[in-house]
Amino acid sequence: MTPQERSEPALDAAERQMLEGWLDYHRATLAMKCEGLTDSQLRERPVPPSELSLLGLVRHLAENERGWFREVLVGEDLPPVYGTEEDPDGEFHLTEADTWDEARSTWRTEIEAARTNAARFSLDDLSVGTGRRGAPFSLRWIYTHMIEEYARHNGHADLLRERIDGTTGA
Repeated sequence: MTPQERSEPALDAAERQMLEGWLDYHRATLAMKCEGLTDSQLRERPVPPSELSLLGLVRHLAENERGWFREVLVGEDLPPVYGTEEDPDGEFHLTEADTWDEARSTWRTEIEAARTNAARFSLDDLSVGTGRRGAPFSLRWIYTHMIEEYARHNGHADLLRERIDGTTGA
């Protein structure tokens, strides 16, 4: 998803198209917030003591895409991409070696897997996996949660981007 592809779903879209449309809108919003910045700027944590950075948010949302659409929805047994047992929040602990190209590629790969896996389910279908709650989730719940997850973190991204270079809006 590129920023140029960002559009709100139609006002009269059916439920599934509405949910998928809003999720894609928020995915594109995050990409837009990162557009035009250097790796160094994307790694910046401009609001100490918070460890939030734009690059960390992209990596975090790649982990969420993977967790909800691969591990929970279809029951794949996968390790985290960035976290470890010793550092479960590893996506936020960046080094100079962490790049936008790698994070964007991983994020896009997880988004494509999410789309492929979700296409096999109806909104009412329950997940194969159960996640930490120990019970299956409907695809509808997963979509709604992911929209909420992106919307919340896009608010963070707005503030981070403004602090980095003054860019505001949309």
